[in-house]
Amino acid sequence: MRRNSRVTLALVAAGALVLSACGGEDEAAGFKACQITDTGGIDDRSFNQTVWDGFLRAEEELGVEVKYLESTSESDYDPNLQAFVDEGCDVIVTVGFLLGDATEAFAIANPESNFGIIDYAYETSYSNLLGMVFDTDEAAFLAGYAAAGMTETGTVGTWGGVNIPPVSIFMDGFLAGVNHYNAEKGTSVEVLGWDGADGVFIGSFEAADLGNAATAEMLQNGADIVLPVAGPAGLGAATAIQDFGSGLMIWVDTDGYFSTDFGSLTLTSVVKKMDNATFDLIKAVQDGTFSGGTYVGTLENAGVGISPFHDFDGQVSDELKAELESLRAAIIAGELTTTP
Repeated sequence: MRRNSRVTLALVAAGALVLSACGGEDEAAGFKACQITDTGGIDDRSFNQTVWDGFLRAEEELGVEVKYLESTSESDYDPNLQAFVDEGCDVIVTVGFLLGDATEAFAIANPESNFGIIDYAYETSYSNLLGMVFDTDEAAFLAGYAAAGMTETGTVGTWGGVNIPPVSIFMDGFLAGVNHYNAEKGTSVEVLGWDGADGVFIGSFEAADLGNAATAEMLQNGADIVLPVAGPAGLGAATAIQDFGSGLMIWVDTDGYFSTDFGSLTLTSVVKKMDNATFDLIKAVQDGTFSGGTYVGTLENAGVGISPFHDFDGQVSDELKAELESLRAAIIAGELTTTP
């Protein structure tokens, strides 16, 4: 039986089109680590690229050969996986919630092969399959609290690509953080786009024009800080803010100050350390300590977090910064609920 554990942002995964290789000579006795991306592509400046950074680090530090297959449609899930099984990859990492069923099926059918998957966990534990999930609601809680403390209009917003657990978990944490700020401060900051059960979803992780439209509507309705949870489609939020002439964005997965062209509009980012989790997986397979199961990234193990405020650091009060540190400690201690 499978379960959709507490997972964060997953872009819609699909099948393979392009096979690329990085790395030079086989420096690790033929060890090969292979990634299957989703439709955002290997250079999406978000989800897939972060995982690939973990592969590139493994190439540099561990001397392994790294390869990837890019995705185009769901019908290519099995061909992606079969191609890498046939090639003899020592570990195959799939990226995205929607690859959960296919990855499990191949792990069962190929017990001598090792697998990992981002943003999916299984009720059944497999010795050759590691599900890597992230409690991004913990970090998003901090981002929501910060947004509530920084808004000038008393209204913030969030929207997602598709209403699946890896997306809504960000929105849950964001809403809970705003609610906590209101409870502590006696304010009434409003969250547009998510009420804890339903909200705004554009139905895509690639359509930046739809992301632009969703953000523009929120800005017109008074929001001045927006959290898009939609991978590359989230860049539409930044262009909408530019068009509107005011507002800020909170990015997800990576530090958007560096990974996008809109650092000057990015208040902070809800970061998932998928690169570190992936590197650790590859290293465990290489050194023979891999045992499958489930990895959960949290604030406590630095698997999730929020990025620095960068250009806005001087505008964030010392009081708010201190409150965020106290909240972080309280979340780690289990004293706060990070979902609404």
